[in-house]
Amino acid sequence: MKIRLLIILCLSYQIIWGQQSSKTLDIQAQINVYKHNIDSLNYILEDLQLNDINQELQTFFLPKIDSTENLISHSALFLVYDEQHEQAKWVLHKISTNILEGKVSRTNDFRIDPLVKSGSAEEKDYFLKTKKENGKYDYDGYGYDRGHLAPSADFRWSKKALSESYFYSNMSPQLPTFNRERWAELESLIRGYIYDNKRDLIVYTGPVLNNDLKKVSRSVNGVSIPEQFFKVVVDFKAKIAIAYLIPQEKSDYPVEYYATTIDEIETLTGIDFLHQIDDQTETLLEKQKDIALWLPEKQKSDAIPFKEGSLGKGKFNTVQASMFIDSGEKKEICGTVVSTHFSKNKHTFLNLDKSFPNQIFSLTIWNSNLHNFSYQPHIELKKKKVCFRGKITDNKGVPTMNIENERAINFME
Repeated sequence: MKIRLLIILCLSYQIIWGQQSSKTLDIQAQINVYKHNIDSLNYILEDLQLNDINQELQTFFLPKIDSTENLISHSALFLVYDEQHEQAKWVLHKISTNILEGKVSRTNDFRIDPLVKSGSAEEKDYFLKTKKENGKYDYDGYGYDRGHLAPSADFRWSKKALSESYFYSNMSPQLPTFNRERWAELESLIRGYIYDNKRDLIVYTGPVLNNDLKKVSRSVNGVSIPEQFFKVVVDFKAKIAIAYLIPQEKSDYPVEYYATTIDEIETLTGIDFLHQIDDQTETLLEKQKDIALWLPEKQKSDAIPFKEGSLGKGKFNTVQASMFIDSGEKKEICGTVVSTHFSKNKHTFLNLDKSFPNQIFSLTIWNSNLHNFSYQPHIELKKKKVCFRGKITDNKGVPTMNIENERAINFME
C-alpha cells in the first residue's frame, strides 16, 4: 500500500514539475524576445539621436570653411583635416546629457580615417609594432601618446560614436605627462559640468598649427607636434561660453589658469567658430571668460593664479612659490585668499587661489602672533588679493608660509 502511494506521489510530482518546467521555459522565451526587442529599439533610438546631433551641429555650429578645406562628417563629430600637419585643424562634437547613463567602454580600435581622401595619419606615425614568435607584440614608441581631440569618454552612450572617435584623424601627438594629466583634467572638468548642470555642451578642439612646428622624427607621414592645444566650450541653452589654451608641457598650474575667450582663440588660429548663429549671440559668447561658471560647486570660490610676470619685480604667484621651498630666503607671494579657518586654538589658516583640500599655497598665523595684527586676519583677508612676504617651507607637499605680523602683508586693492 505504501509503495503504491509513493509511486502515485512520484508520478504526480513529475506531471506537476513538467508543467512548471514548461511554464518556466515559456516565460524565459518571452523574456528573451522582450530583450531582443529592447535591444532593437535602443539601436534605432541611438541612430536617431546621432542623426539629430549631426544635423544640429551641421546647421548651427560648423566653423567657417574656406574653399581649400574638406569637411569630414562622422556620426557625432565633424572635422577639417590638415594634410600639411597630418591631423585635424579642428574637431567639433557635442557632449550630450546621454553620457549620464552611458555605459559603453573604450574600444581602442585606432584606425585610419577612410573619409580623409588624402589619407589620414596611421599607427606607424606613433609607434612600430612587431609580432613575436609567441604571438605577442613588441612596441617601439616615438615618445608621444595618440591624444584624442574629441575624447572617447564624451561618447560613452553610443558604441558607434565612441568607436569613430578612434580614427587617427581625431588624434594628435601629445606628451604622456600632458595627455594623461593636464589635458585629461580639462576633459574631466568639462564633463563634470554636464553632471552638475544637466545640459548639453558644444565643444571645439584642436592643435594650434603653424609652419614652424617640429615633426615626429620617425613618423611615416610627417605628423607635426603642436606646442599648444585649444578647447572652445559653449552651453548654448544658458548662453555661456569659455575657451582654454594650454601649452603642451608638464605644468603645475590648475586648468583654470589657462582659461581665455573664444575671441582670443579665433585671433590665434584664424578659425571662425560660431559664424552660423546670430551676430548678437555670437558676440556675447565670444567675449566671456567667467571660470566660476564652469567649476564644480565646491571650487567656485577658487581664483586663477596671477599670470607669470604680471606682478612686477620680486613678486611671484602661488604656483611659483614651490620653487622657493626651504631656500631660506624671504619671497613675496601674491594671490587671492579664497578660504580661511580660525581654529579652536585660535590659530589662523589661509589658502590662496585654491581652497582645501586642493590648496596650492597656504599661510599660517599662530595664536602667539595674533597680537601683532590690528584686525582679525581670517575675516579681513578673506576674498582679498594680497601679497605675503616670508620664508617658504613644505607642508605635506604644499608650499606654506608663517606670518608673524601685518607688516608682512601688502593689499593689492
